[in-house]
Parts: sequence; structure tokens; C-alpha cells
Amino acid sequence: MKLKVAIQMDHVSTIDIDGDSTFVLGLEAQRRGYDVWHYTPPDLSFRDRKVTARAQPMTLRREKGNHFTLGAAETVDLSAMDVVLLRQDPPFDMSYITTTHILEHIHPTTLVVNDPASVRNAPEKLFVTHFDNVMPPTLISADARAIREFWKEHKEIILKPLFGNGGSGVFRVRSDDENFNSLLEMFSQRSREPLIAQRYLPEVRQGDKRIILIDGKPAGVINRVPAEGEARSNMHVGGKALKETLTRRDRELCEIIGPALAERGLIFVGIDVIGDWLTEINVTSPSGLPPTCMLLRASPAAGTRLMAPANSPSTSMMRLSPWRTSGR
Repeated sequence: MKLKVAIQMDHVSTIDIDGDSTFVLGLEAQRRGYDVWHYTPPDLSFRDRKVTARAQPMTLRREKGNHFTLGAAETVDLSAMDVVLLRQDPPFDMSYITTTHILEHIHPTTLVVNDPASVRNAPEKLFVTHFDNVMPPTLISADARAIREFWKEHKEIILKPLFGNGGSGVFRVRSDDENFNSLLEMFSQRSREPLIAQRYLPEVRQGDKRIILIDGKPAGVINRVPAEGEARSNMHVGGKALKETLTRRDRELCEIIGPALAERGLIFVGIDVIGDWLTEINVTSPSGLPPTCMLLRASPAAGTRLMAPANSPSTSMMRLSPWRTSGR
């Protein structure tokens, strides 16, 4: 079956083809002969119960500086698409949330990955709080006194914005840190949102695992090791991706959260695990496909399988298999 796939994403001209999962997905869809369309969130419109996008046909290639060609823009009825990939990067702000409300009008007749209502209701650092015995000691609050008490109890904590992404605004606060009050002032000036504080996990020096789950099942894993002198393991701030295997605890965590992911239509998810603890469930625009594919010696173009639905795109799940070089 030849599918029509629209990708709602940040403009293709801005992506890093060596590290961007959306690029990998688009390449694989193209390799299968699917029609691939590109549009950005501002191109999305709702009028008279019809969802449209000012979209362009897109061709991708693995050539730095020459990785895409876009055709002429036209107004496309997204209900005529088989699949829409919801792939713009956070911030998870009202602009992002509005696109989920609009895309709800076409899902599941047109399969939106991930389910837009579930994306809206499962922010990365909040969804994980619904599961028992998976998180390190955690506080979510805007109350400076509560945050201070948590810091004094655990001596060393990680402090970060609740709706941040990519490691931005993440601070390691030691027991004798003199900048604690200044940090709280800085955060309060930037936003009224609560902060998230977690007990510092020294195991992060051995790495922060990114585990890819497909339909609630573990599909691939890498270990991201922070650079010397850096508390964050994100690769764009110097973290190094290493080949990894799933431990018994990793599988246990996946078994705990997997059914809830599948039930909510969260088909493509990336979770972050430090030591024995789950810290985030990434559903908005999960990353990790390129290093997963490359570390398993599969080319990113061939290693990611955008599987055609078994029956019809309106009734079946699209399967993404980043850990294999052949579909299943």
C-alpha cells in the first residue's frame, strides 16, 4: 500500500541530519515509496470543521548542506493523508497544545503519531508521576520553602523547569551551593510554572539511557554519557552515545509503563533511565533513532522501519522499528 505521510515538524532546513529522528523517519517513508509532505505548525489551519495545512512535497537525502528538496506549496486536506507525524520539537507551550486540539479532528481516521490528545495529557516530566516505584525522590512545586526543604533533605539535587527540553535550564545543586536562592529567583522571573526537583543520581556519570518503546514494547536502547564536568547527558551538549543492552530493571520499567502507553496511542516513545530510575517519558518528539541505528550497525535510512499498517491506516497502528535493518 502506498501511503501519504505528512510530517508536522520544525522547518526541514533547520535540522541536524546526523541527530534528527524526524529525518530518519522521513527517509524511511521515502525509501518505501510513500508520498511525503512537509509543513510547520504555523501552516496548520482549521476552518469549518476541516483541517488543512499549507504543505509541500518533500524529498530527503543524506547530504549535509543539501539534504532536502521541497516542491510547490499547496493547501492539503490532512484528512486525506494516511499518517500525520507530530514531530515538532518542544517547548510544550500553548502553540504546541493548540496543534494537538486541531489534529484531534482527523485522528484516528488519519493516524496521528502520537495520539494528539494523549500527547497533550502526558507532558514528559508529569506523565511519569502516575506510576509507582519508578521515579527517584521527586518534588514538583513553585513553593520556594518546599524546594528548599527537599534540597536540605537530599543534600544534592537536580533542579529544572517542568516543561523544559533538551537539557536546557538543568542545574545540579550541591549541599553547600551558594547560588540556590539566585536559581529560584531566576526561574521565577522566567516563568510562573512550577519547578521539578529530583534527588541527584550519581549513576548518571555512567550514563543516562534512552530506551525507545514501540506500542509499549522496548525496541532499542543507547546510553548517553555526559562529558567531563557536565551534569547533563544530552548529546547536543557533549554527551556521547554508546551501545547498551537492557537490564532486568530496564525491562521491568518498560513492563510497568508499556500497557498505559499502548492504551493511549503513544506509539513512539523515548524514556530516560538513570541507574534503576525512570526520569522522563518523552512523547512529544522523541529522539534517539540515529544513534540507535548507527550503534547497531544499521544505516539510519535502512534501519528505521515505517511499517505499513496491516489492514488500513485508519484502523491499524503504524510500527516503527529502529533496532532492525529489516521490517517485521
